[in-house]
Amino acid sequence: MYNKEKNIANNKISMSYLFFTLLKIGSVSWGGFMALISVVQKEFTEKNRLIDNETILDGIALASVLPGPMAFNVVTYVGYKLKGLKGAFISMIAILLPSFVLMIFLSWLYFTYGQVPALNSFFNGVLPAIAAIVLSVAFNMSEKSIKDPVQGLIASAAVITLLFVRSFYITLLVMLVSAVLGYFIYRNQIGKTPVYSGGKKVSSKLYLKLGAVILGFLAIIAILPVLCSGSVKEICILQQKIAYIFSGLSLTLFGGGYVIIPILENTFVNHLGWLTTKEFADGIALGQVTPGPIFISAAFIGYKMSGFTGALTATVSVFLPPAILMVAFSEIIDKIKNSAGISAAFKGLRPAVIGMIISAVVTIGKNAEVNWISLAIFLVVILLSVKFKFNVVFLIPLAGVLGILLY
Repeated sequence: MYNKEKNIANNKISMSYLFFTLLKIGSVSWGGFMALISVVQKEFTEKNRLIDNETILDGIALASVLPGPMAFNVVTYVGYKLKGLKGAFISMIAILLPSFVLMIFLSWLYFTYGQVPALNSFFNGVLPAIAAIVLSVAFNMSEKSIKDPVQGLIASAAVITLLFVRSFYITLLVMLVSAVLGYFIYRNQIGKTPVYSGGKKVSSKLYLKLGAVILGFLAIIAILPVLCSGSVKEICILQQKIAYIFSGLSLTLFGGGYVIIPILENTFVNHLGWLTTKEFADGIALGQVTPGPIFISAAFIGYKMSGFTGALTATVSVFLPPAILMVAFSEIIDKIKNSAGISAAFKGLRPAVIGMIISAVVTIGKNAEVNWISLAIFLVVILLSVKFKFNVVFLIPLAGVLGILLY
């Protein structure tokens, strides 16, 4: 647990540091939800000691039960913890910007020339490196957060359950059962403290600001066609439709990035007819080979319908509403977390989240090529990351280059 001096140091982090650090992370974080979170944990917890493991685990737990892109929501949570509402906003932009720019470029190539660049070799090198980084993070978190055999059993049970059945509802059930077990097992070991003991009182100004952002977003969408005229009016009406559809979808998508695939296909291929089946499959593939969250495939769909403007509208609409929810609920968690009962529940919940991270290693590994090259990359990255504390921001692209050279 970090001491008071380190918490005070967190307040001195500059916005430029936060922006450029997450911009760098967003540029290399291939491999999905746990891959991105693992790089964030390595940078902010192990390397610079700016935020503790418990806070990261709490963010993952909260993101797992809220709608929207889980990795993006956790990054928003970290930004908010470090620098408040402005930090959350800066973090959102920084982590999305690289994948958005790359997706725009790939979408232009795709719709201009009818094909995508050959990125399979690069991705084949990246996947075993990502699996190694996620495993090293899970090991590090286990050392710091699993303190007794009961927590070890909870983590093991979570791993086994999530390896056999992967769905949002099973994940939610695992987390709920773990929290209940923690409550009954540890509540008598934790001193009785009032609910608000030690917690900061949240100003109502935060909720007013969040409400203003929501109302402003809705107002812009609502009046956009009214502000346009002539040939531009049709474009504005289309932006309005894109915004309504993607913002609505973002608040109904629980369980992480892969849950979005069948829902998007049903919406944009079967119902609206905006994409062909092949275009949709290619758009999802591009979302997987770009760094950052798979939800960035929304930019591909928006680009197909209305170029850069459509891509920007779709991206903002799918990421902003869940991020606002994440910030709002993070304050609720902070208010109640210091009570004895909630603290006990979190002692059961955090090992389950670590189990979720370990199960992600297997999921990532299944998508990698099974051969000596992948095994060598996996072992080398484990060694460099755990033993020599090599910066994972450089390990990932290096692994991708090795993939290009060796495959």
